[in-house]
Amino acid sequence: MTEMPTEIPDGIKKTANVLKKLRPAYATIIGFYEKIFEAQEKSAAETKVNPPQISNDILSIKAKEKFPLISLSEFFVDINASRKLLKKICKIINKSGNYMSSAAETIFSATENNKLDFNELYTALLNDDDASFSNIASKLKTRKDVLAFITYNSIKPSVSLYAQSVSKYLDKDNPWEKGYCPVCGNLPIISTFESDGERFLVCSFCWHKWTVTRLFCPFCENKESETLHYLFSEEEKEYRVDVCDKCSKYIKNVDTRIIDRFVYLPLEQIATLHLDIMAKEKGFESGAPLEFQV
Repeated sequence: MTEMPTEIPDGIKKTANVLKKLRPAYATIIGFYEKIFEAQEKSAAETKVNPPQISNDILSIKAKEKFPLISLSEFFVDINASRKLLKKICKIINKSGNYMSSAAETIFSATENNKLDFNELYTALLNDDDASFSNIASKLKTRKDVLAFITYNSIKPSVSLYAQSVSKYLDKDNPWEKGYCPVCGNLPIISTFESDGERFLVCSFCWHKWTVTRLFCPFCENKESETLHYLFSEEEKEYRVDVCDKCSKYIKNVDTRIIDRFVYLPLEQIATLHLDIMAKEKGFESGAPLEFQV
């Protein structure tokens, strides 16, 4: 794996160009997400989060009970940076002309006319308050799924940066051996093999990365070799799909050790949708929620 570029947006662009050449059928969706991810990384450079304060007593209890450090409702969101990013994402969607364009135009107009309460919007998402979120979508006369996609992606820089701050409280001497994120408790969306051979899981919500044993299903914690295996293609040795016969769930894996370009995991997740199809055709289901993807 090559060294990370000093400018992540530039790395995203270069990797997207490589992937579009490798998989021409994905050119449109990769190009769409390339713009979303570039906008998020540029927003992250301007996003400010308040570092959390967690007492030793709380840390002790959470470590003993194997509880994540925070709940979703505790995430800090930089409202100003997220609002700007939300408007940028709406413009990207409008320009793409995809099925979300009409809803994105409606949401953008609501922000311009001060008809969208960002505190209310972000609170509803982070509290998993479906009733309140549905009510906001209804008032705006727009699709709830598109509103959720745009809302999550607008706060993702805040969420990821806050997770980084929270992760400093993790006990480095006691590896997290659970399948859910030690920071926020969400399930992993993708896994990786890295230079030293370690396996990492990546959270589907805050994108925190943590180590686990190689032979392990994060969704049912199965460690039996006879019921854990993987699917792969000789043409794409850098990817595989780890599947579990016990719970019939799967997770995609990226072997960064054999990739000679910049690896940006959100883009790898999008550029491997054919692996999701392959796994589902074999009777397996994704263990991670994918509602924030197109």
